[in-house]
Amino acid sequence: MSDMFKISLPDGSVREMPKGSTPADVAMAIAPGLAKAALAAKVDGELVDLTRPFAGDASLALVTSRDEAEALELARHDFAHVLAEAVQALWPGTQITFGPATDDGFYYDVMAPAGREPFSMDDLPAIEEKMRELIRADKPLRREVWSREDLIARWRDKGESFKAEWAAELPGDEDLTVYWSGDDWLDMCRGPHLPSTGKLDPQAFKLMRVAGAYWRGDQANAQLTRIYGTGWLSKKQLDAHLVRLEEAAKRDHRRLGREMDLFHLQEEAHGSVFWHPKGYRIWRELEAYMRRKMDGAGYSEIKTPQLMDVRQWEQSGHWGKYAENMFAVPDIVPEVDESGEGNAAPRVADDSAWMAIKPMNCPAHVLVFKQGITSYRDLPIRLGEMGCCHRNEPHGALHGLMRVRQFTQDDAHIFCTEAQVVDEVRAFCKLADTVYADFGFSYHVKLALRPEKRFGSEADWDKAEQELRDAVAEAGMANEQYGWEELPGEGAFYAPKLEWHLTDAIGRTWQVGTIQGDRVLPVRLDASYVGEDGDRHRPVMLHRAIFGSYERFIGILIEHFAGRLPVWLAPVQAVVATIVSDADGYAQQVEAKLAAAGIRVESDLRNQKINYKVREHSHAKVPHLLVVGKREAEEGTVAVRTLGVEHQKVMSLDEAIAMLREEATPPDLRQSAAG
Repeated sequence: MSDMFKISLPDGSVREMPKGSTPADVAMAIAPGLAKAALAAKVDGELVDLTRPFAGDASLALVTSRDEAEALELARHDFAHVLAEAVQALWPGTQITFGPATDDGFYYDVMAPAGREPFSMDDLPAIEEKMRELIRADKPLRREVWSREDLIARWRDKGESFKAEWAAELPGDEDLTVYWSGDDWLDMCRGPHLPSTGKLDPQAFKLMRVAGAYWRGDQANAQLTRIYGTGWLSKKQLDAHLVRLEEAAKRDHRRLGREMDLFHLQEEAHGSVFWHPKGYRIWRELEAYMRRKMDGAGYSEIKTPQLMDVRQWEQSGHWGKYAENMFAVPDIVPEVDESGEGNAAPRVADDSAWMAIKPMNCPAHVLVFKQGITSYRDLPIRLGEMGCCHRNEPHGALHGLMRVRQFTQDDAHIFCTEAQVVDEVRAFCKLADTVYADFGFSYHVKLALRPEKRFGSEADWDKAEQELRDAVAEAGMANEQYGWEELPGEGAFYAPKLEWHLTDAIGRTWQVGTIQGDRVLPVRLDASYVGEDGDRHRPVMLHRAIFGSYERFIGILIEHFAGRLPVWLAPVQAVVATIVSDADGYAQQVEAKLAAAGIRVESDLRNQKINYKVREHSHAKVPHLLVVGKREAEEGTVAVRTLGVEHQKVMSLDEAIAMLREEATPPDLRQSAAG
């Protein structure tokens, strides 16, 4: 092997570096300023430490703070390690476990020393101050490879039983790496890391909260304390994030749901929503909207059972993947006693007779497709269902409308020939685009590729992934405008999928819509059609949804609009409020005319001051308040106060009705009337 390595740079140039050189050496050779700015390196596409020597000729891209995604991941990872070091420095004897980066920060699971209470919010200021001290010390972060025996001995010697257990279970052919912080603290980690703690901004993080956690997520194991923090590249980024959190708290759908009397949840039905009349009105409007969209796109709506034999789920492959998240019940057969009264104890129909509540709709849709003989002339067949599903989510994972156990999907499955796949996916892309535009959402489109564990042949996966790429390209969405990105390893076990990630009013993203190109389930459930050649062929099955689930989509809408829903979705679109009781009769006439025009309207005739009524209905997020008094009654007018608008506008009742009818018309019907 030559003593010189050829290092190819992004600009196409090649530098020869002596054996033993590192990315840091290349950065310094290019410019001292670059060496100072560099945080890590990509060597042959792999993110590594700046001090990791080259193994041979390689391509190199240096990572700086301008490479925000990689830089944030590195910084958050390092903040987690600094957190663990700070806790152990403050409370010797603390055991550390794991500390990953998260979407907006980091956490570390720790166990307090014997005799000390678990860590609490009161401990966070001291930990933050110690973290800043460690960052300012600019301690070098240095990688080493250890033998398994030495590492386990180290952990046991330090009383780190959790780390010792984990080290003993790592694959035998895997390098066990540690990172030193200076010369006095280390942690087991794959890396990479920043060159030193000083590369972190000591003002760019904040510890947020503590929570209970179990070692390895198992309730049978020791209970730990999880310390959460948020971490950024600069104080400016941190401050912006904290403002977003404050705004998100104001928009929290759970709080707004109570204030607007939309829904509630309670422990008697963990993870299931009690919809109140106003909340269910939003649901009904969305459902009617989606039905119109599906009817217009050639879907046939069906309804399938909640309970199906477990053997059906075993055949589909879902039982092997999702059994722990499914609710199953024995198939009970009532016994009749000799008198015929039916008082005998019921029995299970068969030793293996179990029924499962469906966690998804797809196997049932295959069973509908299989009824009768299907010809290639019948394809594509588009079957849609507002399908209610149940998944046994852990109690601790439930979160308002965003994560529930019972949910309803705007679900559909398209059965088509291979030649029809690209056209059908392209049509779905256009349909989803019109829906999200109607709600004012921008979005990014991402392609989730084959996971490590999957069903189906490599040839089928190659074909399915390329079909989705081609469809998005033909729809004009495989570009920067739509945030096109491919996500290796994130597909479903049976199919790659396109994902729609919506951006809300305060910049958060929500993965909502999806379409998946599946060649596995039709085989497992023996679905077929008769081709032009007279032989049986497998259809391609496209799984697709736009809202995702109604529960979650309504939660997103509430937070996106901060409760101020578009008039067509608002449960109450207008309230007629009186200034004086003499106007009660006129207010009732106004209410009747608005109702006759199809407006969802209420009247407020209470003996309260008008300012009180304005505040109350504004708090309830009613879009329009029509105020009437003696003058309005005499002149046949109303004073319209629009939510979020400072000044009221006086107009005739006919003008007000016309305005409200226009705003109350769903966007798809408004477009149909205009075009």
